[in-house]
Parts: sequence; structure tokens; C-alpha cells
Amino acid sequence: MHAHLPLDGFCVLVTGAARRLGVAIARRLHAAGAAVVVHHRRSAAEAAALVAEMNAARRGSATSAACDLRDLDALPALVDTAVQRYGRLDVLVNNASTFYPTPVGSITPAQWDDLVGSNLRAPLFLSQIAAPALRSARGLIINMVDIHGARPLRRHTVYSTAKAGLAMLTRSLARELGPEIRVNGIAPGPVLWPESGLPESLKTEIIGKTALQRMGTPEDVARAALYLAADAPYVTGQIIVVDGGRSL
Repeated sequence: MHAHLPLDGFCVLVTGAARRLGVAIARRLHAAGAAVVVHHRRSAAEAAALVAEMNAARRGSATSAACDLRDLDALPALVDTAVQRYGRLDVLVNNASTFYPTPVGSITPAQWDDLVGSNLRAPLFLSQIAAPALRSARGLIINMVDIHGARPLRRHTVYSTAKAGLAMLTRSLARELGPEIRVNGIAPGPVLWPESGLPESLKTEIIGKTALQRMGTPEDVARAALYLAADAPYVTGQIIVVDGGRSL
């Protein structure tokens, strides 16, 4: 007898699933029994490795799909991949994100389009396209917000603004899509450093401002995602802050 898995029979689509936080979320939901569609844009090798790992554990339980989420015409095919392969879509995790500094005085329209496009526009339109399938499954949308959607990050005006918009989108969609679809967000704090790197002194300063006096991990975020997917049927319109008390 196999132990019961809380997401057995579920299909989950995770955007930006081939790298960083997306990998942790995809692995955690897959380990809970879900079939996973691993979306990526350019990380084909990483996506293929993750899918192979998941399919080795449970045959046919993962597939990958590549597209640029800023291309709205490509989004229906992404949802179709899940529905055609697994017959349903239970959870959409809008995790894919673009992050880089935009100091005021040098912000360009292209930067605005890129950062707002990936962090706010894509989650809105992908959620809208996925809504019929999610409604049929009485499913869930999880938006990856950021603590800097509530408190601005220095030199990241456009990113912080986009994430603030995503927080409001989360609450608005919860109101619009209920009662069939729950919509929640997760706002990570210091769980991964930017790929561009940070000075050690700044890392120490950031960690020192957390109540728990330590850095978190991608697994902390993934556990929150699993809670929302498996154990929170009466939770919607909420943003769970996973930051060790950094935003206190």
C-alpha cells in the first residue's frame, strides 16, 4: 500500500520552475503527489533535468513547456499543455520573475515593460486563461509576491511597484474568482540572494534585521506553497510572508 499523498491526482503548473525558488516549489508539490508542468523560458537543460528526476520517481508525472510569458499569444498553449497531458489543472503557481535595479533617473520604458510584464502582466493574463480549467477543478492560484511589494527596495522602483501590483492582483482575483478558485500569495524575504551577488556586509546587515537572525531557504517557501495547495481550503485572498520577521 502506498501512503496517501495529499496532491495525488492533482496537476500543477509552475512558471519559472527550472531554477531557484521554482525548483523547490515544483519538487515539493511533486513529492506530495502532483503531476507538474515545468515552465521555463531559456533554461531548457535545467528543465529537462528536473523533469527527468521527477519522472524517475513517478513515471509520466512531469513534463516541460517553454515560452516567454510576456508573449500573451503563447500563454494558451502553456495551459493546454497541462490540460491535454493530465486532463485537468488544479494549481497555477505564478513564480517566474525578472529582477534587476532601476535607479530613478535612468529608468527606461523597456525596463518598465520587462519588469511589469513578467511580474504583473503575465500573472494576470495567465490566470485569466487558466481560470476555466481551475474553476472545473475548484483549484488554486499562488502568486509569488515579495516583501518589497509592501516596502520599497532601494534602487528597484519598477520591481517593487510591479510586486505591489501583484499583491493587489492576488486579492482582486480572489474576490473575482471565488467561490470556485482560491487565490493566495507568498512573499519571501531573504531566502535566496540575487544572482548578481551582494557584498557580504550587506548580507550580514539584512540577516541582522530579521527577527530570527538567520537566512531562510527555498524550502521554507515551498512548504508555504504546499500548505496552500493541500491544507488551506478556507484560505483565499491572503499573502503569506515567509521572511523570518524581516518585515516587522
